[in-house]
Formats: sequence, structure tokens, C-alpha cells
Amino acid sequence: MTHPHRSPPAAGRAEPRGGPSAAKTFLLAGTTLPAPRLAPGLHVVATPIGNLADVTVRALETLAAADVIACEDTRISRRLLDRYAIATPLVPYHDHNGASARPKLLARLAAGERVALISDAGTPLVSDPGFKLVVEAAEAGLTVHPVPGASALLAALMAAGLPTDCFLFDGFLPPKAGQRKNRVAALATVPATLVFYETGPRLAESLANLSATLGPRKAAVCRELTKAFEEVRRGDLPALAAHYAGLEAPKGEIVLVVGPPLEEAAGDADVDAALARALRDTSLKDAVAAVAAMTGRPKREVYARALALSEGRHRDDPPGDD
Repeated sequence: MTHPHRSPPAAGRAEPRGGPSAAKTFLLAGTTLPAPRLAPGLHVVATPIGNLADVTVRALETLAAADVIACEDTRISRRLLDRYAIATPLVPYHDHNGASARPKLLARLAAGERVALISDAGTPLVSDPGFKLVVEAAEAGLTVHPVPGASALLAALMAAGLPTDCFLFDGFLPPKAGQRKNRVAALATVPATLVFYETGPRLAESLANLSATLGPRKAAVCRELTKAFEEVRRGDLPALAAHYAGLEAPKGEIVLVVGPPLEEAAGDADVDAALARALRDTSLKDAVAAVAAMTGRPKREVYARALALSEGRHRDDPPGDD
């Protein structure tokens, strides 16, 4: 999981720890273990999202046996390698240097080397720059090996207490208010649990946008999962928006989980209240689509009530009485 707009890590070269002649070992529970020989190719390795104990044995074997590890920030990844006494050199690969770093990694892969790809936390390719490297490696006919493990997305779904049979992960919502509102409106009719990554400074505003468009859906704010200050706050979107509106921006990594559209048909008062919220932030068309999906009421009925609200009168008022 990558934090958006993070400043690029200090420019770096491969760290001179280990090399082709170094022992391929790792430390586990106080015992130094040999890393089995690794097949050539790109190994996409999931790493812990917070608690460094949440790493698989296969991930440790892969990181220890690789010729090089491509990572977003060598300072962050070094913590994991130091914990398990892994000496494989690190090279930076992130959004800011991808265009220049990618050809070098592809050349190493073409030469038969074993390259491990990790993100700052969690599973690579989920909101991080690894996607282009995997695409170009696959297009070049190079082998890509997945090494699954921790994921903030899945951890949040496990803790949120919301439906998991069908969900949509949408990464980070747009940082600009107008684009964010439009994106939420576009997702309003999706019949699935929605999952987003978010930053502390934008959390309150994003919850307000979600509440205004999606109404009283159940949701959960999952923060600092697997870490010392782990927090999961559940409630409906209006209640969560109100709670965080009055707080200082929370710290740490945040995952928002929002339940699917409400299935039961709502009464007229519920429809009017939802429309009033949605019309403050979106167009008439988008508000109608969102409220119809959320309440289960026919779109033509919701449209009629939306017209009445936008004109400052009820649907049943006779024409000409304004």
C-alpha cells in the first residue's frame, strides 16, 4: 500500500550488503536457515502491512535467495530485512524513477537473474508502481511468480463486519473535491461493498462526500491495521462523517470500507432526506441515480421527488402554486 503523493525516497544505489557470493540465508526464531535456490524471473512478494511478524516463510526464502530486491523506499524495506537478517541488496523502484529503473530491472531479468519486487507495505500492484514492471516483464516473455501474503485491503474486509461476497476496491479517491464527488456518484449504483485507501488529512472530507451521496450505508474506518494503535470504527456514513469532522486528522494508513446499497425500499421521508444530501454535492441526474440505487425506489419516482425538492416544492403541489 503506497501513500499517494509521498515525496520520493532519497536517491539510492544498490546497498552493498551481500551479492552473488554472499550466503543466501535468513533468520527465523533465532535460527539461521538456508534459502532454497530460487527460479529465475520476477518474484512479486507481499510483505507485512505493519506487524513485521506477518510475513510468510516463503516470502523470507524468496527475499533471501533473490539477486536483488526492487522496493519503493530502501529505508522502509531495510527494517524488514534487518529483522530477518537478510543481506540481499536493495534498489529503489518507485513512481518517480520508474521510467529509468524499469529497463535496468528488465535487463537483469532477461539475463536470468532473480528479481524480487516488494512495496512499502502489503501486496505489490495494489496502489503502488509495480504494475508497469509486471506488465513489461510479461510482455517480454519473462516469468512472473506471485508470492502472496498480507494485504491492507483484505485485512480491512476481515475486520469491517460488512459483506465480503462481492466487493470493489477503488484505491485512493481523487484528492480534488469535485473529482472525488463525481467518483463517489459513479460508484453509487455498484451492488457491492466498496473499499478505498485514504489519508488522514482527507478522511473527514471523503467521509462527508460518501455520506452525502451514499446516505446511511454501514461503513468502517480501519486505521493502522496490525500495528500497536490499530483501530476499527464502525457505524453508518453520516455518523462516521460527523465523528471525524470534529477531530484532528488521524495519523497512519487508513482503509475505508462501505457497505453495498441498502436493499429495502425506503419511505418518502427517507428518499427526500437522501436527495437533499445528494443534491448539495452532485447534479440532479447523479443524485437521482445514487438515491434510487441506495433506497431501492424506482428511478422515475426518485426523479419526480428530486424535481420537487430542487424547485422548492413537493411533488404533489399543483402547478402554478409557486
